[in-house]
Parts: sequence; C-alpha cells; structure tokens
Amino acid sequence: MNHTPDVVFIHGTWLHTLSWEPWAERFDGRGFLTSTPAWPGEVASGETRMPSETFAGIGLDALTAHYADIVRSFETEPVVVGHSVGGLIAQQLLAADIGRAAVAIAPVPINGIPLPPSSARLWTPDQTAADPLVTLSPQRFHRDFANTVAAEESYRLFERHVTPAPRRLVGEIGAGGGAGSAVVHVGNAHRGPLLLISGQEDRLVPDSVTRAVYKKYGDSTAVTDLKQFADRGHSLVVDNGWRFVADYVLGWLERHGLRAHPCDVTCSGRRAACPARRGGRRAR
Repeated sequence: MNHTPDVVFIHGTWLHTLSWEPWAERFDGRGFLTSTPAWPGEVASGETRMPSETFAGIGLDALTAHYADIVRSFETEPVVVGHSVGGLIAQQLLAADIGRAAVAIAPVPINGIPLPPSSARLWTPDQTAADPLVTLSPQRFHRDFANTVAAEESYRLFERHVTPAPRRLVGEIGAGGGAGSAVVHVGNAHRGPLLLISGQEDRLVPDSVTRAVYKKYGDSTAVTDLKQFADRGHSLVVDNGWRFVADYVLGWLERHGLRAHPCDVTCSGRRAACPARRGGRRAR
C-alpha cells in the first residue's frame, strides 16, 4: 500500500538528502509519516561525492517540477519543509496550491530580492569551468555554511552531509545577485500557512534577505509567519542546534492545526498498531 506522508522534506544545495534523517525521526516520533525524496540523479549514501550526470545538469525549473510531481502524486496533500533552495521550492509549490502548508528554512530569495554582495559572490561560480559541479572545501564550508559552530563539528558535518552542487543551479541562484528565475506568486490568498525561518548569522542567505521575503507576503491574507534564530548560520538544520528548529516547526504545525493524517480505518484508530506507522518512515 502506498501510504501518503504527512510531511515531505526537500534539502538544499551542498547537502545530501540523508541530512534530513534526524528531522524525519523526530517527526515520526510525534506521529507524522515523513518522506525525504532525493533530487533527480542523487546517489545513495556512501557515494555522495560522485553524483550522476542527471544531477550535475539540473536547473531550478526541473528541480521544482520534480518535487511538484512528487507532492501531487499523494492522495492527501502533505506539508512541505525545505531548506535553502528547498525552501524556495516549498514556497513555489504552496503558492501553486501544491501542499497544505510550507516551511521555508533559510530560503533562497524570491521575486527579485537581491542577495548582498558578500553573499552573492558565494552563489556565483565560474560558469566557464569544465566541471559541472561546484564543490565546497571543508574550510569554505566552515567559513560560509557552518560558521556558527566549532571547526571540529563543522568537519564532522562536512564529512557526513556535504555533496557537490550542480553548477547550473548555483549559477541560476546567483544570477543578478540572487534574483534569477526564482518567482513566487506571493499574493495567493487561498494557499495554506507558510512559515519562514532564518538564522541571524547566516552568510549564504542572510536574515535580512529572509525578512525581505517575509515583507513580500504582506499584502496576502493567507497565514505567513517569520521565526528568527539568533546565533545560527546556514547549517541550522544539521548542526548541534537542529532540534530547537525542528521542535519550533512541530509546535507551529500544532498551533495551526496541521496534525498528522488519521490512521487507516483498519487500525481502529490505534496509531501504534498501524503498519504504515509502526515501521517508521515512508520508503525514500
């Protein structure tokens, strides 16, 4: 039986989909069925430094369409939680009425909002390079991505989670200082609730950028909330403080009535006995 997940996670650039595993386990523990679908061509753990040609050539439109097809395939709309470019995609899907709510964590900016020059340079790879992938060194990861944690923790995160990013995708994000093709229909008043989250020490997507995105939604009557985490960088979904962010999201879902879907009728309402829940997460 194909069980519909309550929450779909979308990872961002330079992180592997397995970076969501701790989040999925925490959400599962609260009764949610979760899914962490990979990017097209993304390879399994243990090979994360060698993505396929499909992965290397992907752009933003294809990546968004990939996740739109996944979310549409479920019988009941899930909540979409995304980080970085995944946070952008989560907004695009929600604005198109795909998904019942969205959480965008340190999302790539939308609708012409520029990145400051210091951040834009990080998203502007050499487009003349022959390598279709943009690879971070451990040093650059610590400086720009995991800048709020100690060097030892940053290195552990790098070894466990970091993978190259498609040069084409990174270039699209950096085009025009971050404007690129990232367009979201912010005026949709009929969409589900949206939560934007920022880290106030984020160097890749600064807090000021996420606040500017939040203001773009000001004319919509749909629920739009903003949460800022002090002393947190772009690594806030994977570093030692990830539980605080995950638990805030869980609390936000509860406050807006976005609970797990009821158990199958065959389980007589006993979630612990449900085959879909007892086995943990949905197959990725």
